[in-house]
Amino acid sequence: MVENVPPGKTWEALKTNPNAQLVDVRTDAEWNFVGVPDLAAAGKQAVLLPWQVYPSMQRNAEFEAQLQQAGFTSEHHIYFLCRSGVRSLAAAEAALAAGFPYVYNVADGFEGQPDRAGHRGVTSGWKAAGLPWRQK
Repeated sequence: MVENVPPGKTWEALKTNPNAQLVDVRTDAEWNFVGVPDLAAAGKQAVLLPWQVYPSMQRNAEFEAQLQQAGFTSEHHIYFLCRSGVRSLAAAEAALAAGFPYVYNVADGFEGQPDRAGHRGVTSGWKAAGLPWRQK
């Protein structure tokens, strides 16, 4: 079972646990147009590894292999992030099934749920929590 971890607790883990790492599973378009978490203050960089391939949005068949190619081992605590927490949960479950025992889903993702006007990044998620991010 994959635990949902609030963005603030994820940030604390990234700053304090040397084995903690953030994997952003959104698409190239989202990284480029919406932004990415800025982990410089934690001495790290987010690993950008799409769960789905834009524009077809087909599941990335190489995802698990790409985690290994990125240097992840069973000792890493991997926090998965997407726009709202849905794709990242699926990615975390796949990583768990592939033998990565310490996987977590960042609750509400990077932008969270839309507000009443349909805007994201305001009510919940990484951005709404005031955590560091930047335009790519």
